Amino acid sequence: MEVDQIWVISHGETTLRLIIATALGGLIGWERERNKHPAGFRTHILVCVGATLIMLLSIYGFPQFMDQDQVRFDPGRIAAQVVSGIGFLGAGTILRQGLTVSGLTTAASLWVVAAIGLAVGAGFHFPAVLTTILALVSLEFLNKLEDWLFKSNRKKLLRIYVVNQPGKLGELASLLGDLNIPIRKVQIDEGEPTEAVMEIDFVIRIPPNVEISEIVEQVREAEGVKEVHLD
Repeated sequence: MEVDQIWVISHGETTLRLIIATALGGLIGWERERNKHPAGFRTHILVCVGATLIMLLSIYGFPQFMDQDQVRFDPGRIAAQVVSGIGFLGAGTILRQGLTVSGLTTAASLWVVAAIGLAVGAGFHFPAVLTTILALVSLEFLNKLEDWLFKSNRKKLLRIYVVNQPGKLGELASLLGDLNIPIRKVQIDEGEPTEAVMEIDFVIRIPPNVEISEIVEQVREAEGVKEVHLD
């Protein structure tokens, strides 16, 4: 390719890269959509295609200035802003309810999709495809693999209704710790300030040497506990 044609791209190649970005972003978005996460099919496609277009613009958008002596061309300058800018979009998928934080994986998938789009825009098709495959494996299969590897540690939802008093969360968490029960997530529903009872949900893993009935009985005997449900 001649030197003066390095910064020029054909309409056909541009179309191909945008279509590839749509397909790769859509694959990851489909996984998120199927599992009912905040950012789904369309969002991931738009992020990937947008990142690809920004990279195309960054590399090929200013060919008329390439022969100017005073121009210092940096093809990564515009594209670099995608890396920081995608953080604002990812933050919108992160939800906090009580002490539970969800959406971090979806935020990370948006960041990866943006990187895939930048790679496609730069013509790095193989790394983009490989990253898409690895991301899908991580999102779809590693969760199942984790459940299989740790199936001896039973994951349960422990729902406790306790008097609405300060310090009850800490007391119950300490009780579960004394029973050697790992806590994976905690969610609190205090209801209205005037309500006498609040709901605390613990997602726990029960080791094989611990009886489920023993946990329920120990928690039920704690001061202020009204009801205990283990699902």
